[in-house]
Amino acid sequence: MIKIAMVEDDLELADVLTQYLKQYHIEVTNYEEPFLALSSLKMQKYDLLILDLTLPGMDGLDVCKEVVKNFDIPIIISSARSDITDKVTALQLGADDYLPKPYDPRELEVRIKTILRRFNHKIAEDKNDIKRVFELNCDKKEITKNGKFVKLTAAEYEVLSLMIKREGFVISREDIFDNSNLLNSDYENSGSLAVIINRIRQKIEDNPKEPKYLHTIRGMGYKFTNE
Repeated sequence: MIKIAMVEDDLELADVLTQYLKQYHIEVTNYEEPFLALSSLKMQKYDLLILDLTLPGMDGLDVCKEVVKNFDIPIIISSARSDITDKVTALQLGADDYLPKPYDPRELEVRIKTILRRFNHKIAEDKNDIKRVFELNCDKKEITKNGKFVKLTAAEYEVLSLMIKREGFVISREDIFDNSNLLNSDYENSGSLAVIINRIRQKIEDNPKEPKYLHTIRGMGYKFTNE
């Protein structure tokens, strides 16, 4: 499990981001007060810090400076402040990325994992987990099974990559269309999703009639397991 510390005084936004990232095996602990966050960093081990700039009691740029000085942790600035000076200053201080609000939570999830790859952290899995059968390389748009490349069409890749990202969670038909590039009405109206699912099973399952990885949850959608 990836562990994230977040300093955000907008508690509604913090809750939305916490719940969203949870489905990607990212655990977020939010601190409304920057001084409390700095104290926590001395006692808790986190993989990354998400930092707002407009905070009570201490400016976020000063927090960034303190974190860079005292802790070895990557930082993503998440701020509604649009002044280019703030962005430049934050990056000069040592922040690893700057994400201006408002933004899609999906972009934050991708940026977190991109930064953690550079820091050689394990992505989206517990440190004690067994090795995953399927590995997703978003940059190359490739999926492997036990190290062997799985040949997929663009539509099959869209569906299976989403399943891998949301391993263990039930994904509805609507979720698949909302969170992938399968937005063409031909897909939505012709029942092609079921065809795509069946084709994926033919390629990844030892016995497609008794799927081990890609399960149909009647009346709800699909669930993917990766071990």
